[in-house]
Amino acid sequence: MQATDQPVLRDIVLIGGGHSHVGVLRRFGMHPEPGVRLTVICTTVDTPYSGMLPGYISGHYSFDDCHIDLPKLAAFAGARFYQDEVVGLDTANRKVLCRTRPPVGYDVCSINVGSTPQVARVPGAEAHAVPVKPILNFNGRWLALLERVRQHAGRTTIALVGGGAGGVELTLSMQYRLRAELTALGRNPDELVFHLFTRDTEVMRTHNPWVRQHFTRVLAQRGVHLHTGADVARVDAGSLTTAGGQTVQADEIVWVTQAGGPQWLQGSGLALDDSGFVKVDTHLQSTQPNVFAAGDVAAFGPRPLEKAGVFAVRMGPPLADNLRRAVRGEPLKAYKPQTHWLALISTGDKHAVASRGPLGFAGNWVWRWKDHIDRTFMRRFSTGLADVPMPSGGRKVAAPQLVLTADESQQAISAIAMRCGGCGAKVGATVLQRALGALHPVDRDDVVIGLHSPDDAAVVRVPPGKAMVHTVDFFRAFIDDPYVFGQVAANHALGDIYAMGGEPQTATAIVTVPPGLESKVEELLLHMMSGAMQVLNAANCALVGGHTGEGKELALGFAINGLVDDDLRTVLRKGGLTPGDALILTKPIGTGTLFAAYPRAASLDFFKGRWVAEALAHMVQSNQQGARILLAHGATACTDLTGFGLLGHLVEMTKPSGVDAELVLSALPVLPGAEECVANGISSSLAPANVRLRRALRNQEAFVNHPRYPLLFDPQTAGGLLASVPQAQVEACVAALKAAGYAHTAVIGRVLAQGDAVESVGLVA
Repeated sequence: MQATDQPVLRDIVLIGGGHSHVGVLRRFGMHPEPGVRLTVICTTVDTPYSGMLPGYISGHYSFDDCHIDLPKLAAFAGARFYQDEVVGLDTANRKVLCRTRPPVGYDVCSINVGSTPQVARVPGAEAHAVPVKPILNFNGRWLALLERVRQHAGRTTIALVGGGAGGVELTLSMQYRLRAELTALGRNPDELVFHLFTRDTEVMRTHNPWVRQHFTRVLAQRGVHLHTGADVARVDAGSLTTAGGQTVQADEIVWVTQAGGPQWLQGSGLALDDSGFVKVDTHLQSTQPNVFAAGDVAAFGPRPLEKAGVFAVRMGPPLADNLRRAVRGEPLKAYKPQTHWLALISTGDKHAVASRGPLGFAGNWVWRWKDHIDRTFMRRFSTGLADVPMPSGGRKVAAPQLVLTADESQQAISAIAMRCGGCGAKVGATVLQRALGALHPVDRDDVVIGLHSPDDAAVVRVPPGKAMVHTVDFFRAFIDDPYVFGQVAANHALGDIYAMGGEPQTATAIVTVPPGLESKVEELLLHMMSGAMQVLNAANCALVGGHTGEGKELALGFAINGLVDDDLRTVLRKGGLTPGDALILTKPIGTGTLFAAYPRAASLDFFKGRWVAEALAHMVQSNQQGARILLAHGATACTDLTGFGLLGHLVEMTKPSGVDAELVLSALPVLPGAEECVANGISSSLAPANVRLRRALRNQEAFVNHPRYPLLFDPQTAGGLLASVPQAQVEACVAALKAAGYAHTAVIGRVLAQGDAVESVGLVA
């Protein structure tokens, strides 16, 4: 979390993580705008750099070589990163509409989502063709095709639709890589057949004649069947048909043409061109003054621009300047695109062609030149972030230069003034009522008086034959996404109930929000509690009340009531470990070290933002079904992994059970990146206290250098269930857990009879 004494006064929301927006993030990271908060909304955590994608397909670059780590870049910029899909834009109320969360408010918004192949325009293409964008989806199909070609003996026919630079370059790159794969396997590379279709009379019509002729020769030399003047009219399973009636059989059909804007722009109220791209003026400003657009999704009013990465990259600096000027209320500056631009287009192998206006030249040296340019660009967003000079004094730079209303100015002054304690620190009633009014807790018959009943406390019945289980958890935010934080906090609090075999009944919230403009506080509260509500409602747990106050940092917790049979037959306790039982863990470990590293991500060359995304996916996964499966398979003891780490919680189980235990380090499920983080000396602030429990290890001296040893002490947030299961049920139990979505479930050790040693836990490699 980016803690600051400066309240948020204005929000800039960046939709998409394209070439222009990564430039915006870098510039705001270098020169923060006081009082302005950036939020990035993107479906993926790794944004591709188009200039290197053909080289990736060819096998010259790794995935990380050609993708920019958006969460890491956002952290550098002090921006919030929301992994979500935008489905609409409410320009009247200045809201970005998302797939999974409440609308995200903006004062200024920018769109940089690239272009989308319009496969729906051709019958059958949507069902049977693979669009090259979004790149992440295409990458999955490409990796599957690689494997299929490796495994398939005999001919494979691949057809690509689109004769522009992108289609030609992709054709040659795919062919180069696949032929190399077959050659390495000792097979005939001529088993591959490639077809390239273009509606134009020749390929690459936007480039000069020399370039067009050069690539026509290269395609012929490589044995690519080129179909010019061939407008694809229909796509079927395993074939495509042109308007002229030609049908070609193909095992894979790739779509690299007829690009347009995303469908959600149609209802945005923005002026669009015939292809659905956002019309912008010289300032990259749309017909809505507070909405900007850049890159492929922008239709530049003064003159048409090629849908090429070079323009998107060069739009970054003027876009950043104009976003800054827009929130300041200053005049905007014009973007002046170059008349002639340089395109460096590879031929699959380490050979490339340069095209600029009427000029064209080719050679291996052009590839080396292109490679140098591309790698230099990527270093600016990876290792180069650590070397960017920051303003003196860190992020606490000059006072805001924003234009505020009189009411906003008063609220801003109040937000940074000395705050009251006691009940004076509560969030204002109006803000609270609006935020809570948008929440809809699950209805339960046993809740007599709940969240929306104006009374001092909730009234809840305990059903006959049931006993209550009580637990409470509370912690400050560790990510800048309030919706996901709300999900994690609620899921974490529910974990204790599930670990005991209970079913959640009601929840009471304890919330702390930083002071600020009422509109910003309201939205923050709404997003966080909406995330929590999604988890609570899914658990049939009714939110019945709570307390909301002001504090320096965002924090959230819940007091949870659950129900168990009052004869306690279904209650799982820590003290039931039985010698001979297997120890099962349902989720991977490593959240502590990962989120200790995340605030420093920009300065850590080894750190990957996708590690955080994967960790969060596990942290929002409920333990409810896992607990039911463990109970059904005769679990004898259970606990949820939280702050004390794996070893701490295991010791809490062995002591009351009067047993010993053995852990197999190689069997531990571990989150991606966790081993790298601990290897680099990064640990949670609670880890040193947990390390004191090493005295419970019989043979820890032999394993202190094991890469997973530090993770025994790593505190977990919303961790998995640690349970003991009789050996006869282990195989079926693990299978059931994996089938239910706990894909990393593992048998991590066994329960032993208590020995003579004082230490209760032994380690095995």
